[in-house]
Parts: sequence; C-alpha cells; structure tokens
Amino acid sequence: MKYYCIGIKGTGMSTLAQMLKDLGHDVYGYDDQKEEKFTQKGLEERKIPIFYDDSFSFDKDVIVTASKAFSEKHPEIQRARQSEAVFQNYNQVVGEITKQFRTIAVCGTHGKTTTTSLLKHLFTKFVPTSYFIGDGTGKIDQESHYLVLEADEFNRHFLAYSTAISIVTCIELEHTEIYRDIEDIITTFSTFLNQNTKEKVIAYGDDIHIRKIAFEKPVLFYGEGKENDYQVRNIQLNTTGSTFDLYHHDEKVGQFSVPLYGKHMVMNTAAAILAAKEEGLPIQEIQEALLSFQNAKRRFQETIVNGHIIIDDYAHHPTEIKVTLEAVRQKYPHKKLVVVFRPNTYSRTQAFHKEFAEALSIADKAYVTPILCDREDPNEYGNVTSEMILKDLKGGKLIDENSIEQLEEDQNAVVVFMGCATVSHLIEAYKALLS
Repeated sequence: MKYYCIGIKGTGMSTLAQMLKDLGHDVYGYDDQKEEKFTQKGLEERKIPIFYDDSFSFDKDVIVTASKAFSEKHPEIQRARQSEAVFQNYNQVVGEITKQFRTIAVCGTHGKTTTTSLLKHLFTKFVPTSYFIGDGTGKIDQESHYLVLEADEFNRHFLAYSTAISIVTCIELEHTEIYRDIEDIITTFSTFLNQNTKEKVIAYGDDIHIRKIAFEKPVLFYGEGKENDYQVRNIQLNTTGSTFDLYHHDEKVGQFSVPLYGKHMVMNTAAAILAAKEEGLPIQEIQEALLSFQNAKRRFQETIVNGHIIIDDYAHHPTEIKVTLEAVRQKYPHKKLVVVFRPNTYSRTQAFHKEFAEALSIADKAYVTPILCDREDPNEYGNVTSEMILKDLKGGKLIDENSIEQLEEDQNAVVVFMGCATVSHLIEAYKALLS
C-alpha cells in the first residue's frame, strides 16, 4: 500500500507514518513547516520523503490521511480530494493497526504519553513490543505480540481503536471545541472503556469522574484511597525522583522507585506496573527496569546552557501546568521558578483563562505568549487573546521571540517553557541570549 500523510510532522501523524513504514508500506508525507521538528527523527531514520509543495503525484493506489490540524480548505487536501486517491481518517488507520496485536491502550485527559512510555520501557525489556507514543515515537516490531498505544480522546479518535486492556489515568474537561461539557467527555470515555476494550480496565480510582462510569468489563482500581484494589502508599518525593509502596489490599506488592517528579507521575507509574504485572512480567524485574526510565520527548526535558537550567514541557492544560510546576519545585527546591507558557487554542484559552492564571501563579514569575493556533479561526473567537490570562495573573508579562531578553532579569532560575504548540523558537532565542 502507498500512504500519503498530510501534516506528517504532527506528533500523532509522525508516529503513524513510522509504523506504516515498519509494516512494509510505501509512505510519503506533506507538511507546511520546513523547519526541523522533534518529531522528524523517526521519519528521517526510515527515509520517509517529506514534501513542502504540490509536487507529490496522486493516483488511485494512494491512501491519503490528514491531520485535523489541517483545514479541509488547505490547498494540499483540496488537491488530494480532486485526484483519484482514497481518503482514510487518521484514527481509522490507527484502528486497523490495533486489531493486529494484543493492544494495551492508555487513555485519559492527562498522563497518556508518560504512561505509554513507561509501558514501552517495561515491555520492550522482556518481550518484542510495538508502540505508538504521542511524542512522535512509533515502531512496529514484526516479531511482537504486543502493541502499547496512546489512545487520544481528541476528536473522539480512540473510538476507532480495539484494545485488550485499557488504562484510564484521569478524566477532566478538555478539548472544549469538541466536547459539550464534562458529561459528554465521561460518556465518550465510557464508550471506549466498555465497548472498545475487550478484556479489562485499569483505572485511577481516586478520580471522581472515572468513578461515575458503570464499567461493564472487569476493572482494577489503583490510587491512594483504601477503596482501591491497589493502594499507593508511603510516597516519597525528593530531588532525585519518587519512591512508593504498592499494595494489593493489605498485601505489599513491592517498593518502586522511578526518576520522575510529582505525585501524578507516581500514579502513572503505578498504572504501568499493574498492566505489566497483569501480563506476567516479574515484579523484581519491573522494579529494576523502572530505575533506567527516561521520559518521552518534551516531557520535563532538561537542558543546561552556561549553568542555566531550561525545561521544555508539553503541558497545555491548567492541571498539567500545575503538576509540572510542582514537580519542578520538587527537583529544584532552592531555585527561582520562571515559566513561559504558549497557549495553543482560542477555545481552550476562552474556557480556562482563569484556571491558567491560577496554575501559572505557582511560579515565582510567569510569562505568556500570544496564542499560536493552526486549527481554529481567530475570527470565530472575537476578543479571545492571551490578555485574558494575564489580567488574572499577578505580575504576569507578555513575551515572544522578539522580547525574550526579558528573561535576563531572572538569575539563578529554572526557566520552564510550556505548551503543546511549538516553543522551540522561544527556547532557541533564549539559548542564544545565554550564549
């Protein structure tokens, strides 16, 4: 088969393209952004051609799949529509892949990428495993029985997937351009967990929204609460990572340490441990494997430039910002904490501007960039701007690539750049300033 992936540098599309190539298909891609992105490494390793113009030749044997970040009005999509090529939705293509393996999926408003990365790390240590991770990392191992998969709720994508086991990390209001309210989200997750999941669910039992689901499949609850099947106890958060005990009711499963920061990361780790344990991976070897875990791209990714600590993180929801900044405090308790946040949609800014301000106020100093959105029309959102966040953020300042010198005021600081829209230009401008 021949696939043409429009928006191939997007995190999900890049991952899918790599997996299609590993399955033996001919894969090509298109993107508007010519500059290097962190999602390109796997594409380049597989020598997948990327087009930036209209020179790709369509025929009836080409299957086109396009990122939802690209409007139907985009010239390349219009050109493909007018050809003999066949269109398939991105999530339908992923869904067909999930049917070929024993798939373990991770869904949830937050924590999907890290939990899937933990599963990939644990399973590949012991058995051939394919994986789909939402940081632009994907691989099909032709010898594998397992596929570990990040199952995204955006645009209800995961309703096309078929899984043996599903992990649900949390449910919260998100993607307000897609979902009507929290009840709409709960209903959609319920459909995925009950209808798309064939065997069992592993669920974070301390989440009030998850507890509203009437599970039709066997479910294992984990969390700190005593009502959970597996309890996380004796959490220790320090500058080198996190340690905790895991109990099955009152029987100790073991003590686990992981080089991750924040209580939310402890819960993600517990979920991955349970999935591995359920599939027969030995506890002692799980304990040892966790010590060498390295998180996904753009998840608490640290760089030091001339003694200055820079962290690049994908956080783009108020809850994610809050727990990530708390994690930075855990690792660097004696340093000034500065955050630079790039909002990426008008709808999310409109829905959560007060919550964004509250979360960002955890930092000693907060900067916010103009909104950078490639899938929403600003004309449809009136006066929605970053100023909505700044007016509730005491001492907050507007910043962009041309005013990055404001960060020179912040000495002995950890500077955290956040957002799912690219912040690489901001980071590079800051590095140039430090050099």
